[in-house]
Amino acid sequence: MKLTYYGHGCIGVRIEGVDLLFDPYISENPLAKHIEISTVPADYILISHGHYDHIADAVPIAKRTGATVIANYEITQWLAKQGLQRLHSMNAGGVAKFSFGRLRLVQAAHSSSMPDGTYGGTAVSFVIESPEGNFFFSGDTGLTAEMDIVGRFIPLKFAVLCIGGTYTMDVDTAVHAATLLHTDLVVGIHYDTIPPLAIDKQQAIQKFDSVLKQLILLEPGESIDL
Repeated sequence: MKLTYYGHGCIGVRIEGVDLLFDPYISENPLAKHIEISTVPADYILISHGHYDHIADAVPIAKRTGATVIANYEITQWLAKQGLQRLHSMNAGGVAKFSFGRLRLVQAAHSSSMPDGTYGGTAVSFVIESPEGNFFFSGDTGLTAEMDIVGRFIPLKFAVLCIGGTYTMDVDTAVHAATLLHTDLVVGIHYDTIPPLAIDKQQAIQKFDSVLKQLILLEPGESIDL
């Protein structure tokens, strides 16, 4: 399984020869200006909620790649109005099988609205179960008790957690989230993009180390095999 960090809350994961792209916000991220969205692969695009910094590049990437976009009903309806046709709507609590494995949507503690201000439905986190391992993608959620349920019943290889604070979990909260999810390996997202999300990277790594967990922090465009 190969994970690529595209900056902010956006990652790509290649599983079973299939490319998953989460929360595409690249072209307007000042830390990811060196990444051309025309080079970003996607067979599926998964969108956790409707905020602009998680959906901004979804339409151009989906139109170029022909990717199927997976999101809640309200987001897929909005994307249909933007000209997308390959859409798979789900909702919090839903489970579906795809070519890469099984996907579960877990309700997230976060708001959701579309870039034009219309209602964006329920924000979600994603749980991916695949032959190459299971993982949790937080989106912008705060800490929830449901994380413990996920971690108890679905063995996770790793979790992708927001750590920048202000609008999402901060580092300390993400440490608790990793404990609830029963995983010792975390990839950090949603940090450093703007001043309110700035973190001390070394201190963040040390906080995870202190509870015998590993925090991986990648530069935009950097990849890692997990």
